[in-house]
Amino acid sequence: MNPTRQADFRKTSRPLLKWAGGKSQLLEALTSRLPLRYGRYLEPFFGGGALFFALAPEEAIISDSNPEIINLYRSVAKDLGKVIDHLSRYRNEADLFYSVRAMDWTGLDPAEAAARTLFLNRTCFNGLYRVNRKGQFNVPFGRYASPRILDEETLRQASLLLKKTTILCGDYKEILAGHARPGDFVFLDPPYLPISTCSDFKRYTKEQFHEEDHRELASEVHRLNELGCHVVLTNSNHPLVHELYQKFRIETVQTRRSISSKGKGRTGEDTIVTAISPSPIDVHRVANPLSGQVFLYPQTRFMGSKNKLLSKIWSVASQFDCETFIDLFSGSGIVGYMMKAHGKKVYANDYMAMSAAFTRAMIENSSTTLPPEEASSLLVRNAPGDSFVERTFPGLYFSDEDNRLIDILRANIRSILDPDKQAIAVAALIRACLKKRPRGIFTYVGHRYDDGRRDLQCSFREQFLDAVEAVNGAVFDNGQENRSRWGDAMSFQPDDPQALVYIDPPYFSPYSDNEYVRRYHFVEGLARNWEGVEIQTHTVTKKFRSYPTPFASRKGASEAFDRLFRSFSKNVLVVSYSSNSLPSLEEMKKIMSSYKKHVEVVPVDYRYTFGNQGHKIGNNNNDVLEYLFVGY
Repeated sequence: MNPTRQADFRKTSRPLLKWAGGKSQLLEALTSRLPLRYGRYLEPFFGGGALFFALAPEEAIISDSNPEIINLYRSVAKDLGKVIDHLSRYRNEADLFYSVRAMDWTGLDPAEAAARTLFLNRTCFNGLYRVNRKGQFNVPFGRYASPRILDEETLRQASLLLKKTTILCGDYKEILAGHARPGDFVFLDPPYLPISTCSDFKRYTKEQFHEEDHRELASEVHRLNELGCHVVLTNSNHPLVHELYQKFRIETVQTRRSISSKGKGRTGEDTIVTAISPSPIDVHRVANPLSGQVFLYPQTRFMGSKNKLLSKIWSVASQFDCETFIDLFSGSGIVGYMMKAHGKKVYANDYMAMSAAFTRAMIENSSTTLPPEEASSLLVRNAPGDSFVERTFPGLYFSDEDNRLIDILRANIRSILDPDKQAIAVAALIRACLKKRPRGIFTYVGHRYDDGRRDLQCSFREQFLDAVEAVNGAVFDNGQENRSRWGDAMSFQPDDPQALVYIDPPYFSPYSDNEYVRRYHFVEGLARNWEGVEIQTHTVTKKFRSYPTPFASRKGASEAFDRLFRSFSKNVLVVSYSSNSLPSLEEMKKIMSSYKKHVEVVPVDYRYTFGNQGHKIGNNNNDVLEYLFVGY
């Protein structure tokens, strides 16, 4: 299935015909109601085909019961040169118009007949298509000063699109019965029901629809929906429409009528009926195995890391044909790295400098590594240092010898000119600190949680060199221009409406805090070189003041989600969330539903493995469900 693309009407093909009742003014409303993904595009009441030309679908079946119109589209697809040649001979003259109008198109060469249709349409009154009882075109000359009879660019664009399109002539029921299949998108724009503002519509088309015809059409819409097709239908705002389609979503939109003979009658109301089949998200789907590259990402004990949820996230994300992936709260970087491993263009963002160092080194960076000899040279004093760690954190987290080595590394890393190599060194230094720290956090001093594991026995030098090797091993090129950003997610400016946006924010919960800075202030300080932070010297841990975040309160979190969902309202959204977090599950669904037509909640079989408050270990409130909210 192909993703629905929000049409850029400045770049897509334009309709070939001026068409009474055409949908050009409803394009934005119609495209916003299309399913995210669909198979083929079907339109059996084609007429001018404004939506078709705006969407330019890769695979489509178009049809109409009017053979003259179908001849036009087939000729433009198959014999454009002849159509243009015939069309170039026409002039905007009344006598010529009436002589051409009097011709029987069925006796002409198909290309000449197509040129005749275009000429009459461009020069007749109001671009109408109207026939008498004999089926003869009878609209008068339009008397326009300089109508554009030959528009080669529009014809050539249309020809390219129509060449790959199946073009049929026939009754809509036969076309749909023979061609519609599950997953297809069907657009239906039948002759409208007669109400005061469009009661004379039937005068402009040979095909007339009566009440019984509309009832048969409604039955077909119900059949298509049950078949698994996605259907959007337009009609007038008539009581019968509301009766026939009450099962589906019905919306009224204001429109302007161009064919009414009375100026005050040129406004009206259309209805758009949306019958989108059930969600394309398969919550039980087992995705293709993760790329082996994913498992080369260096392991960390980073709080909130989604390392154990990668298969489920990939299972959901891979169901959308999005080539770009935005990781707004990248954290450890593992999710963005996974998407890079699967060929996506990745934008990784986080407000933590340490996270930005990880993603710069292994997501944005595609080829640079830090050779072992260069890594070893960083362990020897080569640049003047400030002994900041040794002076500020004596006896708190590491030995004096390790603090001294950290200061040497800090000074030497700052002298590295290559930004990718510098990011690798910073990422390795942070990883070494986390590995050498019991439980990998800095909310306490000393080593009371020393469990004797090997990481704690290795020297800091060994940890750093091992980390460099691990980061080097994770560097690869996926052929995309990936980017790492250090910044607030709330200020991230979306510029790709086709990207899938993954949101894994700090969870606000009454059972635990979500202050990443409190846990990782020391390594975050390393990444920032303690620039722009305020160390709280009165605290035992010498932490610095946490960054302001809207996710620190229930109200703030609700408002932040609303802002994010609004900012990315055109994107597919996937949000990781915990069952004991606030806003609640129902509140989250309500917020997301304000901006997304479809919201799915995918439960994840997952339990947190360690508490984040010492007195709760072994008996805490981290036995919770993880959810993926999916909005599209």
